[in-house]
Amino acid sequence: MFSCLGKRAVQDFRPEEILVEVGSEKSRIFTNLRRALPELPVTFVDQLHPYAEDPSVSNDPFGKGKRRLFLQRHRGDFLKKCPGSDGQVCCNYFVINFASNCPMECSYCYLQEYLADNPTLKVFSNVGDLISEADELLSRHRRFFFRIGTGEITDSLALDPYIGFSSEVIPFFAEQPNVLLELKTKSHRVENLLGLNPKGRVVVSWSMNPQKVIDRDEHLTASLEERLAAARRCQEAGYKLGFHFDPIVEYPGWEKDYQTMVEEIFAKVERRRIAWLSMGVLRNTPGLKRIMRKRFPSTQLLSGEQVLGPDGKMRYFQPLRVEMYRKMLRWIRAASPTVFVYLCMESKEVWEQVFGFAPSCEKELGNRLANLEV
Repeated sequence: MFSCLGKRAVQDFRPEEILVEVGSEKSRIFTNLRRALPELPVTFVDQLHPYAEDPSVSNDPFGKGKRRLFLQRHRGDFLKKCPGSDGQVCCNYFVINFASNCPMECSYCYLQEYLADNPTLKVFSNVGDLISEADELLSRHRRFFFRIGTGEITDSLALDPYIGFSSEVIPFFAEQPNVLLELKTKSHRVENLLGLNPKGRVVVSWSMNPQKVIDRDEHLTASLEERLAAARRCQEAGYKLGFHFDPIVEYPGWEKDYQTMVEEIFAKVERRRIAWLSMGVLRNTPGLKRIMRKRFPSTQLLSGEQVLGPDGKMRYFQPLRVEMYRKMLRWIRAASPTVFVYLCMESKEVWEQVFGFAPSCEKELGNRLANLEV
């Protein structure tokens, strides 16, 4: 359990061992791994199987299990539509899964439940297949504008210093006329991005919370100051920026902390380089709450009242959510009257109460995001 988990910068993460599926040693990802982590032994295996840590030898099998890094080929499609959430407005987003699981330890992370039986940290070696698949899709639908992200079941940049994934994919997506690639992170490890030319086609975005929440519930992530410093470096290198206030957490004094954070963001980055902001409140499932209690017994995130929605997720009561979103929007608009803001996994009713309108469908919201001029 993590009641005594200390704060460490994410760059201190090192896998305990590396296992490589035979054939993956020919990939650029393997070469990058060996260059970055030459001291770690490598074991080659014919086939990788889901790994489950024996609870009898570990009081945290999920945390222990993802200290192993498996490099393997991905079998199946890399690109898919974001699953969204039943009954909530979708933003017409597509995702690329280049890895599975994350070295960070956020107490509220849904991967604790989603990957509970298979927590090993996997990285996929066949990036060429990923690029070929994306090229075929983008070429076939040139009239359609795609927003594609890589942060669904892993952090987009936490492993980048070791695997160099960004250097493999950014040059391809930078040349595509009908896409924005989003790299979403809680890391500050952006060094591999700085020598590349995004050509206006890459958004680097950060999940943001006040430092109090980071210290308490976003273990092994970059500090708020480090995230903003990384955003400035990316801005100066020509990247568009995104910020996701998700999850927004309600606690005594949250208003002061979040308002200060919003003001700090706009004081430190150029608002004209911000592609979008999103907002979403803390949400979890009954199963995830049980896991959180076991792995993070000192977390205060489970003390507030929540109600179960039609999508099976628990959220704060709707009047409280609307109040929180309205306050956040007021602070954002005071700093930038025109920046694009949207809600993540919320109903049309909440949209209407916060913004005075709701997208008629996912295509409308997707088109609004696609037509942004930054």
